[in-house]
Amino acid sequence: MDAHQPEAVFARERRCARVTGAWYLGLAIAGVVGFLLLRPAIYDPDDAAATLRNLSTKEGLARLALGFELATVVTQALAAVWFYKLLRPINAVAAWAVGAFGIVNAVAILASGAAVATALEVADDVTLAPGADAAATAQLLFQLSQSFWGVGALFFGLWLIPMGWVAATSGRFPPALGWILVVGGVAYVASAFVEYAIEGAPAWLVDLLASPSTIGELWMIGYLLLVGIRRGEEGGLRRDSAVSARGAT
Repeated sequence: MDAHQPEAVFARERRCARVTGAWYLGLAIAGVVGFLLLRPAIYDPDDAAATLRNLSTKEGLARLALGFELATVVTQALAAVWFYKLLRPINAVAAWAVGAFGIVNAVAILASGAAVATALEVADDVTLAPGADAAATAQLLFQLSQSFWGVGALFFGLWLIPMGWVAATSGRFPPALGWILVVGGVAYVASAFVEYAIEGAPAWLVDLLASPSTIGELWMIGYLLLVGIRRGEEGGLRRDSAVSARGAT
């Protein structure tokens, strides 16, 4: 084998890791801006009339929030694809799981975006609302959107578990990063059950369960962008290349 091949493979892996990190960073920015910063300026969970009024008087802001939600869908899908590409030579099953679960995340957010887009249409044309009750209809659509995000926590958490497992066991990432992702993913999944399956569950508990995943995801984004991936053993690189070659045929 060409003595320079391992270096070439490693350089290719680092480039892939950094592209993956860029998509992951884009996902984080789009999600934070669209869901956490802009949406509260439009959706008032306690006042349907206020939500409808905001959709009408702040339509530009509402459409900007929807645009960021669509950007979240795109970056989530591309991050899933690039994580699959990055992790497949290391652990094909885990790579498939990360990619598949990540695409489900994107579909959940896409459905949320469709609900918000419909709410905007209702605000523009009240005849679309059953009984001409545009406020109640818009509020219901936003609640549906919120629920897509809420139940989507199942897969928001699930995609972190195989990602973390590879990071913890492969030697290609800091093991502590991997275990934080695994624990964070399990806790994120649990947050969905707590929120929807336990009557009167406190909101602080749901938020607390989701918090470890944030630490792990931010660390993973930073690591991918700044470091990329650790060098594998030369034998491992040969095996990785063979796996990739078989998969391409």
